[in-house]
Amino acid sequence: MLTYLNAFIIGGLICAVGQILIDKTKLTPARILVLFVTTGTILGALGIYQKVVDVGGAGATVPLTGFGYNLAKGAIKDVDQYGLLGAFTGGIRAAAAGITAAVFFGYIMSVAFTPKAKR
Repeated sequence: MLTYLNAFIIGGLICAVGQILIDKTKLTPARILVLFVTTGTILGALGIYQKVVDVGGAGATVPLTGFGYNLAKGAIKDVDQYGLLGAFTGGIRAAAAGITAAVFFGYIMSVAFTPKAKR
């Protein structure tokens, strides 16, 4: 039960930061997205985000910061295994399943439902 509560709290805090950035700054959603992914990558490379993941579980890995963390983790792993080439392939390899799932389910939803234009 504590695992679910920690995931909810950590994920909620990350999302709350995003909402505050949307409400209180002039940053566009695209810039906030880049900021979150970059922050996750930097914190992941420094080993700091792993501690957040250990506490928050899916609450830390599902948001955009978790995507950046996953990229950094994959790149570091592949650099250890394949050398410099791993810096270019590791992040893609680590994030491939998540990206594939997002594209696949997005496509299924676009086939299943007909979107309507906003008026």
